[in-house]
Amino acid sequence: MASSDSGKFRNRLANEKSPYLLQHASNPVNWYPWGKEAFTKAQEENKPIFLSVGYSTCHWCHVMERESFENEEVGKILNDDFVCIKVDREERPDVDKVYMTFVQATHGSGGWPMSVWLTPDLKPIVGGTYFPPDDRYYGRPGFKSILKKIAQQWEEKRELIDHQGTAILDALMNGTLLAGQADLGCPGRESVSKCYDMLQTSYDEELGGFGKAPKFPQPVNFNFLFHLYATEPTSDVGKTALEMSLQTLRFMARGGINDHVSKGFHRYSTDKMWHVPHFEKMLYDQGQLLVAYATAYQITKDEMFADVTRDIVEYVTRDLQSAEGGFYSAEDADSYPIDGASEKKEGAFCVWTYEEIQSLLTEPVEDKPDTKMADIFCFHYDIKEDGNVDPMQDPHDELKNQNVLIVKGSVGQTADKFTIGVDKTKQILEQCRQILYENRLKRPKPHLDTKILSAWNGLVISGLAKAGSVLPNKDFVAKAENAASFIQKYLYKVDTNVLLRSCYTEGKDVVQGLVYLYKVDDNVLLRSCYTEGKDVVQG
Repeated sequence: MASSDSGKFRNRLANEKSPYLLQHASNPVNWYPWGKEAFTKAQEENKPIFLSVGYSTCHWCHVMERESFENEEVGKILNDDFVCIKVDREERPDVDKVYMTFVQATHGSGGWPMSVWLTPDLKPIVGGTYFPPDDRYYGRPGFKSILKKIAQQWEEKRELIDHQGTAILDALMNGTLLAGQADLGCPGRESVSKCYDMLQTSYDEELGGFGKAPKFPQPVNFNFLFHLYATEPTSDVGKTALEMSLQTLRFMARGGINDHVSKGFHRYSTDKMWHVPHFEKMLYDQGQLLVAYATAYQITKDEMFADVTRDIVEYVTRDLQSAEGGFYSAEDADSYPIDGASEKKEGAFCVWTYEEIQSLLTEPVEDKPDTKMADIFCFHYDIKEDGNVDPMQDPHDELKNQNVLIVKGSVGQTADKFTIGVDKTKQILEQCRQILYENRLKRPKPHLDTKILSAWNGLVISGLAKAGSVLPNKDFVAKAENAASFIQKYLYKVDTNVLLRSCYTEGKDVVQGLVYLYKVDDNVLLRSCYTEGKDVVQG
């Protein structure tokens, strides 16, 4: 991935604050940020726009940059035939939502990086997500071929394409904006039943979760199911709602999606077993999962749920909290495997070889001279000599011979295997995790997105408050109050009743991001929308 500090090319993104945009400031692509300058250029030169949307900790965004946006040949095609715009979806969710709706409507799914071609007046004409650089990759059309084809079509069929863009935009407006403005009232019992039926039908009874791989945490599902249980705790529906939630949370806690060493949850699992994750960690997941695990403990009093809750708190306050009190957005999936390496790899900060484990956990177990701590740890976390990652989940061999920690049995089963007590086994495993954590700190760290978002901070504040109330722990509540004070100090404008969407920390200074996203009026946050490149606040 290109550094914004060291490339020979410099484009307009060098003047931005977004970590994601700065990552692309040295690309040979003449990137513009979203704004009037880019729109005017496209209209004056009558060129289509290539819009690329992503975020700084996105693995496939890094892959597409490395394969295409750092390539001078690709850069020349983009610069000659298009006006190129980069958007950080976490800075401009309004822009992201409009064009993601188009991509999802035309492809049935979406994701990041999002790639959309627009007319000069911002009407979408073609879209997708990641594109490989050439036709030979993954059985998909290559990015260069797509660029040349769209440029040719624009030259030959410009009027037709513009009409198609108008029709697409009209369909999106009629299908989303107007529907969104309708006053449908509060959802009734029928809506609740439909939601429950959908979750129950897609529930994985064997491994927890909803739907097939990839599996995302989807904390909103837990919120819904816990509330459903609370309304009818003795009914079959209520009991099933509770069991689906608890079982999913248990499997997630045991799986590789949970970072057993540094704590906190990765973004999603590539497999149905919650084992091999995409390794980025998002603040919004941590905040919502805090609420989910704290609620699970509140209902069951199972200490496992309390332990996971404490782990998430430790992670976000240790690794994601700024000195001023606000919480950063995310940690990257990719990092350098060793100091001096030229290329980042996904999961390099988190995975372990069998040899590493054996060399770090050499101490014999007390009263068991023939048993090392490594023996117990490898058994409990399924560590294999040739790695425990299914090659199907590792198409680029980035995780070959590596292990992602996963718990397949109970602590009791591990204790029985080595004929030692459960409490002693817990103590040994905790000691092992601490040794690995201290060793991990010597590795090159993943990129940290230091953007501070009001909404995501709100999720963590809610999670900390919930955890502090349920466990109970006054320190957690104090941390929530500290973060809320940050929002009030740096992101809320008392004189205008405006809540800013984001800010950045630069040393000891806090730099504001967008002018506003929400306007506060009588404690109600009013929705913001985006129209033709201008912010419009609607009541």
